[in-house]
Amino acid sequence: MTDPDLHARALAAEAAANNDATGWFERLYAEAEAGEAAVPWDTRVPHPLLVDWADAVGLHGHGEPALVIGCGYGDDAEFAAARGFGVTAFDVSPSAVAGVRARFPESTVDYVAADLFELPSAWRQAYQLVIEIFTVQALPERLREAAVAAICETVAPGGRLIVIQRQRPDGPAPEGPPWPLTRADIDLFTANGLAAVQIELLPDASGNGARWRAEFRRPVAQ
Repeated sequence: MTDPDLHARALAAEAAANNDATGWFERLYAEAEAGEAAVPWDTRVPHPLLVDWADAVGLHGHGEPALVIGCGYGDDAEFAAARGFGVTAFDVSPSAVAGVRARFPESTVDYVAADLFELPSAWRQAYQLVIEIFTVQALPERLREAAVAAICETVAPGGRLIVIQRQRPDGPAPEGPPWPLTRADIDLFTANGLAAVQIELLPDASGNGARWRAEFRRPVAQ
């Protein structure tokens, strides 16, 4: 089987050449569901930096609504549900959504196919917890501000957004994907009325570079 990272990059490059920034996700997941490819970010466990953060803040939802951006095969969404949230999780790939529903047939998570750039109006400022891990970095840099704005728009008053992304090192911009984020990119999440609670730069467990982990909140209207 072709190297998963190289194959994903080839699909992304082909999609970009056709002016389609997100269509390659469906191609990759459709191939994965057919047993013809592997999804390189499918680890089958929730992200360790999400788990560590949740433990540190004593995260529990008590039935509050949560949204997982670009859910893939659902590990982070299932983790949030286990922490007591009523979770909606979406992916632009219908094949990913079909795959995660088959993987977790008894799940309480509402898995749906949706486009980050055309989210339902009912999701506007609707979620007390929003989890964004690696979706922004998988999109071309020209879409970064729009992607970040769309994510921020889903955070409810008093709600929190947790963001985990690769750090972009010094030097020329990578060909991608991924397109890692600079500190200035992380600061974009303070758009749309959100305030930074904590921004950390942490080593990756694999020793492959560093990761941003940042928490943002939307103040409660006075």
